[in-house]
Amino acid sequence: MLVSRAEARAQAHTLKRRARPLAAALPFMIPGFILVVIFVLYPLARGVQMSLYNWNLMAPEQSEFVGAKNFQRALFGDPTFWVAVRNTLLYAVVTVPGQMVLGLGAAMLLNAQIRGRAFFRGLFYLPVVTSWLVVSYLFAYLFSDGMGPVNFVLVEVLRLLPEPIDWLRSTWTAQVPINLLGIWKGVGWNMVIFLAALQYIPSELYEAAETDGATNWQRFRYVTLPLLRPTVGFVSVVLLIGAFNVFLSVYLLTAGGPQESTEVLLSYMYTQAFKYLDFGYGITIGLLMGLAVVFISFTQRRFLRGSSVA
Repeated sequence: MLVSRAEARAQAHTLKRRARPLAAALPFMIPGFILVVIFVLYPLARGVQMSLYNWNLMAPEQSEFVGAKNFQRALFGDPTFWVAVRNTLLYAVVTVPGQMVLGLGAAMLLNAQIRGRAFFRGLFYLPVVTSWLVVSYLFAYLFSDGMGPVNFVLVEVLRLLPEPIDWLRSTWTAQVPINLLGIWKGVGWNMVIFLAALQYIPSELYEAAETDGATNWQRFRYVTLPLLRPTVGFVSVVLLIGAFNVFLSVYLLTAGGPQESTEVLLSYMYTQAFKYLDFGYGITIGLLMGLAVVFISFTQRRFLRGSSVA
């Protein structure tokens, strides 16, 4: 069916009108797009390429093409890789709920009309802005061998242990300072996010619930929690991504030891790439971790999609 000249002109005019906002936005979008290409897309493509080689850092042109062998090695031939996966998942399972529960509790306390709220908000947020280097060495001192501060309190003060524990020299005891550090450092950030969300809940809802005879627990369960669901979804996704990126605290507290039993994915990737100079395998570990984060985050968002408040 032929289109008349009038209709063609109308369609062309419509396309021009719709293209004007895009043309106006392009000068602002192009610099950002260039940065994404340079610092995200190109390194990602280069990483995928390097994962297919036994990469020679000094002479890249002499690198041996190995195909999917690095992926097969990680998934089927390297027990330490699965130890790192286990430790990373354990860190996420412990620290994500721990940060959220304590952060929400602190936010609810500081949302009330109490004296010194500004001081306590700053106190809770202080670990967030403190360097990972500083707090990691602080926890290494607290959980040091022999009569370190934690052992002294548990053995000499509380009499809960018959003898000191070598916290950082055992696979499972080392998880205690690693996970406690992750929770302690993240509570303040969660507090700020939840506090902002709590202040947007209308006070009339609490007054109506109190008039109906609702207890404090019932107001929290039927008013606060439903209205915080979008915030809970956002915070859980961000914390989960952060949990998979744990590195510096593990590296400084245990360096992945003893015998690589406390390695997490990023520390194991670092060890393979910069200690053993096996860059192809190290990048493969990073790519597998990235795919896992994307999959888990996507699944989590789909699961929480129906929890938003209209």
